Amino acid sequence: MLTIIQRVTEAQVVVNKETIGKIDQGIMALVAIEKEDVESDANRLLEKILNYRIFTDENDKMNLSLRDIDGGLLVVPQFTLAANTKSGNRPSFSSAATPEKGFQLFSYFCQQAMEKYPASAFGEFGADMKVFLINDGPVTFTLETN
Repeated sequence: MLTIIQRVTEAQVVVNKETIGKIDQGIMALVAIEKEDVESDANRLLEKILNYRIFTDENDKMNLSLRDIDGGLLVVPQFTLAANTKSGNRPSFSSAATPEKGFQLFSYFCQQAMEKYPASAFGEFGADMKVFLINDGPVTFTLETN
């Protein structure tokens, strides 16, 4: 699994002109699922997101995690992150999980997030989503489980 996390002051996901997920200060995570990913990858990625120290402390150093600041977590499915862009002018999605597997593992990831971090909100798998955010910094990182 891989994700791009962004430190945000606010973020929201809209589907069919309706806000389905919204947070204030926290992390927006765009999550991609690849063919070989399993539930243990989802668990590791979630723990990394929740504990990754990207928020500043009193000395203006990135020493605080999402848990430390009690921020929000907005998780958005983003299969295009799994694209291979190394050659040609068109991305290849051969490493991405099938839609069925992607849905199952994304659902599992969301369930685990709600259990371990109730201040979580989610995008909708397979939907045409409009994502709005204010990136704080900007601070953006790529995290992978493989």
